[in-house]
Amino acid sequence: MVLMRQEIGDVLRDFRQQKGRTLRQVAGDASVALGYLSEVERGQKEASSEILAAVADALDTPLSVIMGEVSERLAVIEGLSLPVPDTVPAELVSGYAPELVS
Repeated sequence: MVLMRQEIGDVLRDFRQQKGRTLRQVAGDASVALGYLSEVERGQKEASSEILAAVADALDTPLSVIMGEVSERLAVIEGLSLPVPDTVPAELVSGYAPELVS
């Protein structure tokens, strides 16, 4: 079974390490308890959207980028052979007014 909390934790840890930040630094900047953030990174705790936003801000990374990486990793685990598009194909929005799809 795929656990989203595990993938979110892995991605947060990867981004933190890529930026050369310690768990203590990110927890402090995000105003999150060190132990709690550690549990989130290990996939042991579910993080609320507020916690995720605070950690993303502490990592100076848009939450959409973090969740996009989670989505891509889940797609790989689920065996999707096609890349997940990051835009809606034009043929799906062609019937809508331009101001609704821009």
